[in-house]
Amino acid sequence: MTTDKLKDRVAIITGAGGGLGAECARVLASHGAAIAIVDINQDAASSVAAEIESAGGKAMAVRTDVSSEDEVKAMVEQVMNRFGRIDVLHNNAAVLDVNQRQKDRDICNLDMDAFDRAIAVNLRGAVLCSKHVIPVMLKQGKGSVIFATSGLGAQGDLSLTGYATTKAALNMLPKLVAAQYGKLGVRGNAVQIGLAPAENAHSSMPPELLNILRDNHLTPELGTPRQIADVVAFLACDESSFVTGTTLVADGGFGSHTPSLVAMRAFFEQSGRGSM
Repeated sequence: MTTDKLKDRVAIITGAGGGLGAECARVLASHGAAIAIVDINQDAASSVAAEIESAGGKAMAVRTDVSSEDEVKAMVEQVMNRFGRIDVLHNNAAVLDVNQRQKDRDICNLDMDAFDRAIAVNLRGAVLCSKHVIPVMLKQGKGSVIFATSGLGAQGDLSLTGYATTKAALNMLPKLVAAQYGKLGVRGNAVQIGLAPAENAHSSMPPELLNILRDNHLTPELGTPRQIADVVAFLACDESSFVTGTTLVADGGFGSHTPSLVAMRAFFEQSGRGSM
């Protein structure tokens, strides 16, 4: 479904060369927005931009290391030179490749280079992009800044210490944006994303792990990238004009229940007492 609720708007989406970021770019473009595909991988960014343009949308690819202030400043300048305005910033970029996962472990076994990399990309990158985009929004008198966070930023887990730390901080940033710039027309919100594997990610995760995670969701299945992108589109457009300074949870109910729920359900079903 396409609409024009983002017609004449310009959106920057970081980490949009693949996965959830690319899907957010496609969906926002389908609602009429011109998209700046920002990614450290130029070829990936260019591919997504070409896909959007071939579908009749407007897009540009900008290779950017979001942890570098000079590169972020240059990226914002390129977007302004091309489109003349910035209405939406979706801080989606995060580092979570296989190598990073293997090193970003529990605190006692944490590789500090991996920790520093998580801070640099996930947190510093979001701050830098906000720092250099919000002034543009202030001149326009309007804008929506969106942060991608995670349940790992709200709940303890066995690994990914650096990633979780950054995602916890990203729950605070929308509150700061709203408090500091809300009266000037700029909104700040975050999306707490549940497991919505992109592309072929299902095949890279052990089936046993997927089953555990699926059992802990309160929806029949895990999420999809489109379901997350639809939430981002909502926060980007005027339909959410009264929503600011908060984190919208889109996780299939994963974080809403007690940890014992799955085991309790199995107990009641096996004992013949019915469900709770």
